[in-house]
Amino acid sequence: MKRIWRLLLYVRPYALYSMASVVLMAIVGAMAAFRILLVKPIFDNVLRPDAVTHDVLLFHLPYVQRELNLHFLVPHYFQNAWVVVAYALVVSALLKSVCDYAGTYLVNYAGFGMITDLRNDLYNAVLRRSVAFFQKHTTGTLLSTLINDIERVQFAMSSVLGDFLQQLFTLLFTIVVVVVVGGKMAWVLLLFVPVVISSARRIGRRVRQTTRRGQDKLAEIQNILHETITGNRIVKAFGMELWEMNRFRRAARRLFTANLKSVSAQAISSPLMDALGSVGIALLLLFGRQRILHHDMTAGSFITFLIAVFTLYDPVRKFALFYNSFQQAMGASEEIFKFMDAQDDVQEKKRAYVLKGFSKGIQFEGVGFAYASDDGEIKQVLHGINLTVQPGEVIAFVGPSGAGKSSLVNLIPRFFDVNEGRILIDGYDLRDVTIASLREQIGKVTQETVLFNDTVRNNIAYGQPDVPLSKVEEAAKMALAHEFILKMPDGYNTKIGEKGTRLSGGERQRLAIARAILKNAPILILDEATSALDMESEQYVQAALANLMQGRTVFVIAHRLSTVRRATRIAVIERGEITEIGTHDELMQHSGTYRRLYDLQFNDSGLVATGNGDAAVPAGLEGIA
Repeated sequence: MKRIWRLLLYVRPYALYSMASVVLMAIVGAMAAFRILLVKPIFDNVLRPDAVTHDVLLFHLPYVQRELNLHFLVPHYFQNAWVVVAYALVVSALLKSVCDYAGTYLVNYAGFGMITDLRNDLYNAVLRRSVAFFQKHTTGTLLSTLINDIERVQFAMSSVLGDFLQQLFTLLFTIVVVVVVGGKMAWVLLLFVPVVISSARRIGRRVRQTTRRGQDKLAEIQNILHETITGNRIVKAFGMELWEMNRFRRAARRLFTANLKSVSAQAISSPLMDALGSVGIALLLLFGRQRILHHDMTAGSFITFLIAVFTLYDPVRKFALFYNSFQQAMGASEEIFKFMDAQDDVQEKKRAYVLKGFSKGIQFEGVGFAYASDDGEIKQVLHGINLTVQPGEVIAFVGPSGAGKSSLVNLIPRFFDVNEGRILIDGYDLRDVTIASLREQIGKVTQETVLFNDTVRNNIAYGQPDVPLSKVEEAAKMALAHEFILKMPDGYNTKIGEKGTRLSGGERQRLAIARAILKNAPILILDEATSALDMESEQYVQAALANLMQGRTVFVIAHRLSTVRRATRIAVIERGEITEIGTHDELMQHSGTYRRLYDLQFNDSGLVATGNGDAAVPAGLEGIA
């Protein structure tokens, strides 16, 4: 009920359209029932020459001993029975058609509108989650919720809801016809109500469970698709097409099995309603025959009653299908609201301070950081980090892989929160300032360059759509990217493909540097920005980085020690602690970890640096490496 209420809250902005559609669908139901009532005068008056031709729209109400006169709906100068019935049939059909069209349009307008708002809110909730959230949930799961689960709810709240309203009012008004025409025979139908309701509830519960499993299996397939499409070069390089195809087929088979279980749960509804309807009709024929023999009911009245019952049966049968669709929507909404309600690890305080700039420096005071593994075990990555960084300093972090370098710099823009100590920026704890104002002060260039399937201009001006082209070109020139951009087919308006696949690694990196230059943030984070480049590309990128670093406070992570020698200070991180700190010359004077790493990369007596500078191999074997 809580999820239903939350879904209904999204209808509030479209309440006027929803109410109008309800009124129109009520008219549709009333006209459908009215046309059934016309069956009685057709048989009792129009098709019988000896019958009276007046009062053809006069009906006796059982139990209350009153009459229902519908002649006010027909012009008074129409007296012939055929004319009256024909007029009533045509007008009711026209009115029903107009209201059906308008009501269906309005209910779909409200349904699609609320689903658009729900999708926007879900996307906004996912987009604002911390990095830890995206580490816990796969891309396929998130895509499945944003697309497939939303689609389930959309189908129920637009297409199904319109049909449901029409059938609901048809049911209600037809019940009135059944009671008016059938009298005591209408009570026979009450025997089937408890069976129908209890069966629908059991089937609906099963449908909701099986639908959720099917959606989970679909998310698994989408995750495999995302991995293999984005990593298609690795798949081809390792010749793993057959292995990936088999993995996909196994996932598709699991989805097939889950879908079959869902279908088997839904398919029982219609046959069950058919069986109950057949039993009900057989009983009504028995009772109706007796009443006609005793002259308690005319043949026209009985035929009208039977048609009303058949009409009644159609909405009842469809209600089981509607209920299944709504249960599917409930199952889908469970995952939607789970993501929307997820408690983020990084939360902004109420009335947090808005940073106006950066001028006093950054302090790490007893900083520790831990994360929870998949099995729930807490792993401490950093502990006891104490460091003060003045504005304009270039701080380089070096150390073995897994020492905690990237984890440390990711704490600065609050991708994660510390679990020990605190980090201060201009004297304010990061947790006391707004996330938006904090990240406005920070630019980042990483090893894995993130570019979008858009133009070169829009990638450089990401987040700044109104910036003049001259500013974009100026940033590109500082990043040494202007020349190769002009050689592209459309220059700055050239589409670069998904993730910039139409560019080389060095070109992608220089576009990322141009983007950081244009942002003009006072704090810069360079995380292995040149480690994946060849020597020629690295020279261009290093020159571009030198332009980017001017006048900024910079945090550099690099395995290539040649890229950190010009840093103001170099901090060596081992096992989550800063074990050494100083300038390049100071650290070289000590026989510590930095000196050992440097010698491994640059010692000419027996070891030479490899092509990428990340490790060293014995002299003479560098070609093999």
